[in-house]
Amino acid sequence: MSINLSDMKSYVAAVQEDVVKWRRHLHENPELSFEEAETSQFVYDTLMTFDGLEVTRPTKTSVLAKLKGSHLGPVLGIRADMDALPINEENAFEFTSKTPGKMHACGHDGHTAMLLGTAKILTQLKDQIHGEVRFIFQHAEELFPGGAQQMVDAGVLEGVEAVIGIHLWSPLEIGKIAVRPGPFMAASDAFHISIQGKGGHAAQPHFTIDPVVIAAQVVTNLQHIVSRNFDPLDPLVLSITQFHAGTAHNIIPEKVEMAGTVRSFKPELRNEVPMHMERIIKGVTEAHGASYEFSYEKGYAAVINDAAVTEKVRTALVETFGEDVVVEGEQQMGGEDFSAYQQVIPGSFFYVGAGNADKGIVYPHHHPKFTIDEDALPIGVESFVNIVLKTMGA
Repeated sequence: MSINLSDMKSYVAAVQEDVVKWRRHLHENPELSFEEAETSQFVYDTLMTFDGLEVTRPTKTSVLAKLKGSHLGPVLGIRADMDALPINEENAFEFTSKTPGKMHACGHDGHTAMLLGTAKILTQLKDQIHGEVRFIFQHAEELFPGGAQQMVDAGVLEGVEAVIGIHLWSPLEIGKIAVRPGPFMAASDAFHISIQGKGGHAAQPHFTIDPVVIAAQVVTNLQHIVSRNFDPLDPLVLSITQFHAGTAHNIIPEKVEMAGTVRSFKPELRNEVPMHMERIIKGVTEAHGASYEFSYEKGYAAVINDAAVTEKVRTALVETFGEDVVVEGEQQMGGEDFSAYQQVIPGSFFYVGAGNADKGIVYPHHHPKFTIDEDALPIGVESFVNIVLKTMGA
């Protein structure tokens, strides 16, 4: 016998206080990518208080919990990431980060708390589940090569037919859920450029090969790749995010170091960008008698939501919250290593609105004052639970 929406909201309400408490504990105690020892232990210990779960540690700082329903059926994976960022928090909450220079500035504390709440509810509804649910508590989403690929390599997806994930999203207002089939989040690559010139006195530039002036031209000309080498209808971002040069106001340095990121969706475009970059870097530096080194590292693949899985997710969410809540998500140039799961099995990743201008919750992800509206937490829990029950229930 299936559970009606009113009863489900009672289950969610019953865990809401715990979910908020868990989120605040995690927020106070952030750990960076590949360092989530205490975080993963907290998750493990919490899961062990629930009945009916098989809990393991696929990697040193991750956790996997399996819940086998009372009836045969498919295996569905649900993922939450757990890592924080190297940011000094500027909020003044009672639960502000206790660790200087480390902060949950992307909502992963909320993701983890929501998945714990989901597990707690579903263990009580085992008789309603046809199949198996795998709760994937993943480390190191923020730092390439990422924890998702390590989880895949550890076998967490063996036998899993589909995987879903939520991202609390501060640009989306509380009370909205954004779902989108197909390309959703971009592939995220990184590059490094070193330009070698000839240093000297700033008052005698004619005796030097000024790498600063040359690097400035490289920065400007690299933007032509986006504006002049590719179809403007194809999303593409090329950003220089680091520029390091010099030690004093009167010294022309020997070298300039630069780094940045490229974001794209099309695989063929992604492969062509570094070739265009090197052509420009080589041409500019050689024209001025300098030399260069260029390295390009492919990061996470694009998040491409499977159409069939996404339609099941959207249908479940509309039945739960209504058509006015579930909106069409917009493509984002941000990256996500959830794509590593989608390289293996069909999956769908969607946003739950967590911004609220009335409460001053307006800061973007990765900002020192980032936070979420905690009213989004029960929405995320209810989303996960109802997707499971509506796709794996009687």
